[in-house]
Amino acid sequence: MNRWQQVLSQGLSQQKKLNPQQLKVLSHLQACKTEQNGSETYACEGCGYEQTILRSCRDRHCPSCQYRATLKWCEARRTDVLPVRYFHLVFTLPSSLNGWVSCHTSVIYRLLFESVWRTLNHFGHAANRLNGQLGALTVLHTWGQKLVRHVHLHCLIPGGALGQDGKWHAAKGNYLFPVRALSRYYRGGMVSALREARNKGLLARIGDNEFDSKLNQLMQTDWVVYSKAATYGHDKLIDYLGRYTRKIALSLNRIISVTEAQVKLRYRDYRDGQQKIMPLSCDELVRRFALHVLPKGFMRVRYYGFLANAVRRKRLRQIRVALLLPEPVKPIKTIVEPPACPKCGEHHWCFKGAIVRWHWQPG
Repeated sequence: MNRWQQVLSQGLSQQKKLNPQQLKVLSHLQACKTEQNGSETYACEGCGYEQTILRSCRDRHCPSCQYRATLKWCEARRTDVLPVRYFHLVFTLPSSLNGWVSCHTSVIYRLLFESVWRTLNHFGHAANRLNGQLGALTVLHTWGQKLVRHVHLHCLIPGGALGQDGKWHAAKGNYLFPVRALSRYYRGGMVSALREARNKGLLARIGDNEFDSKLNQLMQTDWVVYSKAATYGHDKLIDYLGRYTRKIALSLNRIISVTEAQVKLRYRDYRDGQQKIMPLSCDELVRRFALHVLPKGFMRVRYYGFLANAVRRKRLRQIRVALLLPEPVKPIKTIVEPPACPKCGEHHWCFKGAIVRWHWQPG
């Protein structure tokens, strides 16, 4: 049992307001690599040596189960990298909307994705800017260093657009688009999307007076948008993207110690850039972590423009032709031999069977 599971064992029983999806995810994480989750048995066909391994939960929120998923994603995306400058943009949702996010999580998150892409697509097609189709990888993050709700969308964008004439229109400057103009267009689009969702009955749990007052308040404040050219090289780009796409709210190395009274959590204070320690009760840490459990089936990584799944291969081929680039060499699939037996060293180590003991049903 790792430190995070110690926190769950002490704090989960004290939570009374978790929804079924949050309970399901936290229960998966509590059972990860324990006897409660079952086991898998491997055996050597040569010497007969057997070894039993506890099963992992493979939940996308689990701090212990993201390494292999990250490697797999990186290998799949390695041939999609273009030899152009990349830009990193972050669109933040105002904290005053956190209450609405709690009531209508799926709706607000979906509107955030749609509003951000509508903004980027508008600026990309503008004749005085790139005059073409952008490509964007977007990743939803909902947390800050203290695990409070901080909803923002990371966008990693190749620096240019594919024009209708088939030419590549390269971006100039270090910020892709003016930040203030992006912020205002994004704000107007998101507010309009919220109003339309309300008219469709998707935000019915919010009172009329509260809704109108909030929208007026939102239009009078500046929304935060960050934009900067990526400083990492192309050889490190995929690994950087992998860390972002698979990053979760809490990593195990941030938990310093766990007692019955409290848990000590390491965090970075961005006001002074210093590493600090924050004491929390176990039930409070579980409550904060549960804020970032995604709705069932919600995709937190999405692709748009010429990187959209339906057209990615075709559009990237057109861009490489425009840039006079050769087609990327597809990696040769090698035949992977079974791992060697840890006892005799022969290549006869194989899967024998599994014992599945974990069956969670929502209450």
